[in-house]
Amino acid sequence: MPLPKWELASGGAAICTSCGSRNTPHVYPAAFAQARAAAGEVALDGEAACFDHPDNRAVASCVTCGRFVCQLCAVETTTGVLCPTCLAAGIGKSGASAIDARALYDTWALTIPLLTLIVWPLTILSAPAVGALAFMRWKAPTSLVRRNRWRFVLGLSLAILEGVAWVWFIVYIVAKIRSRA
Repeated sequence: MPLPKWELASGGAAICTSCGSRNTPHVYPAAFAQARAAAGEVALDGEAACFDHPDNRAVASCVTCGRFVCQLCAVETTTGVLCPTCLAAGIGKSGASAIDARALYDTWALTIPLLTLIVWPLTILSAPAVGALAFMRWKAPTSLVRRNRWRFVLGLSLAILEGVAWVWFIVYIVAKIRSRA
């Protein structure tokens, strides 16, 4: 149970209002300071602006995705400043480097089914892999340039077509074997 501010401000022993126990709190003066709302500086013409707040002046860029962030959005971590999107995605927690975090999963989802067509037996593995990649990384932050998700959709469509082709091929082979027997 938190102690009321009037109990903490006394400087001596504070009595808990819930259980009645005596406590000796050690409180920093900042606990009694009035909190003021944070506000970003207005961006002037020609200055970099925040990605999420276009009217605010940018003070840093995200080490993961490179987006400009204002004072409101900048989150200091051990790896550097993160934007809210990368922070929400959990990229900074594992200490992932900016190079690892910039993997363009949508491009991979499109490239894998196209490359495996060269060696067609590998399509049996690539179809489920691309499906899993598309579903797991759909909301992963994209590159600096905003891109839509059409690469995921096209890659997933190709993977589904490859999967359907394999199912048809297997059914065809089984039907041929049964017709001979």
